[in-house]
Amino acid sequence: MEPVAGRHNRNSIEIGTGKLVQVCGESSILVEELKSYLYVFCSLFSMHKGGVAMGSRGEYGCSVDELRTLMEYRGAEAREKLDTEYQGVEGLCRRLKTDPNNGLPQDKDELDRRRAVFGANEIPPHPPKSFLQLVWEALQDVTLIILLVSAIVSLALSFYRPPDGNLGAGSDDTEHEAGWIEGVAILISVVVVVLVTALNDYTKERQFRGLQAKIETEHKFSVIRGGDQIQIVVNELVVGDIAQIKYGRLLYTHQCDLLPADGVLVQSNDLKIDESSLTGESDQIRKSPELDPMLLSGTHVMEGSGKMVVTAVGVNSQTGIIMTLLGAAKDVVEEERKAAKREGDAVTGAAIEDGTAQALLTDHVKASGLVEGSNGDLSNETTKDEVESKKERSVLQAKLTRLAIQIGSFVAGCTVLILVTRFCISRYMIEEKAFSVADFQHFINFLIIGVTVLVVAVPEGLPLAVTLSLAYSVKKMMLDNNLVRHLDACETMGNATSICSDKTGTLTTNRMTVVQKVHYKETPKFESLNKETRDLLVHLISINSSYASQVVPAKNPGEQLTQLGNKTECGLLGFVLALGQSYQAIRDKYPEDKIFKVYTFNSVRKSMSTVIEMRDGNLLSGYRVFSKGASEIILKKN
Repeated sequence: MEPVAGRHNRNSIEIGTGKLVQVCGESSILVEELKSYLYVFCSLFSMHKGGVAMGSRGEYGCSVDELRTLMEYRGAEAREKLDTEYQGVEGLCRRLKTDPNNGLPQDKDELDRRRAVFGANEIPPHPPKSFLQLVWEALQDVTLIILLVSAIVSLALSFYRPPDGNLGAGSDDTEHEAGWIEGVAILISVVVVVLVTALNDYTKERQFRGLQAKIETEHKFSVIRGGDQIQIVVNELVVGDIAQIKYGRLLYTHQCDLLPADGVLVQSNDLKIDESSLTGESDQIRKSPELDPMLLSGTHVMEGSGKMVVTAVGVNSQTGIIMTLLGAAKDVVEEERKAAKREGDAVTGAAIEDGTAQALLTDHVKASGLVEGSNGDLSNETTKDEVESKKERSVLQAKLTRLAIQIGSFVAGCTVLILVTRFCISRYMIEEKAFSVADFQHFINFLIIGVTVLVVAVPEGLPLAVTLSLAYSVKKMMLDNNLVRHLDACETMGNATSICSDKTGTLTTNRMTVVQKVHYKETPKFESLNKETRDLLVHLISINSSYASQVVPAKNPGEQLTQLGNKTECGLLGFVLALGQSYQAIRDKYPEDKIFKVYTFNSVRKSMSTVIEMRDGNLLSGYRVFSKGASEIILKKN
């Protein structure tokens, strides 16, 4: 990587012999330039995964590199780039061998080829800690360290004999020969505690890995394949898929370890996107194929709906690039820390000499809007998090541990002091004997007794009581399918006085059905309405709903119909089906791309309206507006 000509200044961040990024005068970072430097990381990852080179087009008309470059354009520039190099969205779809209306074919071999060429829609998770790492973390406990020291000292003394052969008063050869048993017993107890702790952590980690894999299969996205709208797991998205987007749906699944997808808008209805997660700007951006067709992963659909062709997935998407960048920067920081420690330099936090990749991490996160209010000091927070994650304790556990150590230390100190004082008075004052090297044996024994008091008497008792009670509570909750990863969360939630929860999908089944209909002042039967009113009602529900909302037959006979999309709209569509009508036939007659205008529902408008053209043959005879929403809002319009 070569430095950028003409932009070198003292704020440049240097890694190895090249410049990774330039920090400009106001300490901001050029995100596009940053992403281009990250290209090498993505290239190495792509080749490592067995895919083709990022610059190679292969059997498709676009390479991964070209698509990543395309997604860096915004607004009018994006539209111009799309028109000049790809002949519009239709030309891009032709290159990617996909159909804007019917999507990709449901061919497993074709989908696998696309994953091989463009990558899979996943970011490799951090490798789990090995069993030996968990054993090492378990050994970091202060009490266990004291026990280990005691065991080693005890073993050493059991094999030590004074030069004069005098074992001291009250000692015989038999007792001395069996002295090793105490040290071995302590070592065995430490080994048992460490192995049990590490095994529990290892089992818990495997359980959560399995739970995470299960969660990933539950996050689904609507795509069109073979002309049918289907729900697929997010990480099964491939480049070329035609994805349905709508209000309330993230273009990625957060923390998700389920990954995002970038795309180009094919068709939209009053679509507004919140890009604050990438830009830090809270303003909603209006998107349309004519104005700004670029949709980025990690953004939120605030209004409207539409369709997009997927152009970048996994590590090549915007969220994937950022996640890869964060991981790469963290690795560089760790290498710098290790190198500084080897050289004896005191390097702390973000104050790494001449910058480092930590500045890259901090400034990029600030520039991308991922972290707000961090004041640019991420290194100390990261270090704290890493340390705390190794050994997390609840507030009560921490207090009891501190109290136990204080009590144990005080008692141990008093014990050693009393024993030493008694021995000195008895030996040197009463018996009037002179000091000898063999007396060290007695003093060391007194020290071992004091450490034994510290270890055995109090310290383990108080914290262990909390740990056992929390572990018992966690096991009880596991029987109710509540898997708790951090024991201290139980104590935290136990101190909560009020819990505010969303009822939809949490306290309810998240299904909606029509239970009553009112026409003026009466509740009529559908059959009693005249044909024109019945047709208008069915058309209203079918057209004035997001086309991404559907009610499809259940997979297993006897089960309820599956609702896809907005649950309120699905309830209305289910009502149409219950009347013996077909909403899909009406939608086929009025396809989404032929609708004149859609005013999507939002919290301010509190209604949704769809405008369609009324035609007499090929002549436009007028417009018809369908509206639904809060009764007081709809009545005001009449």
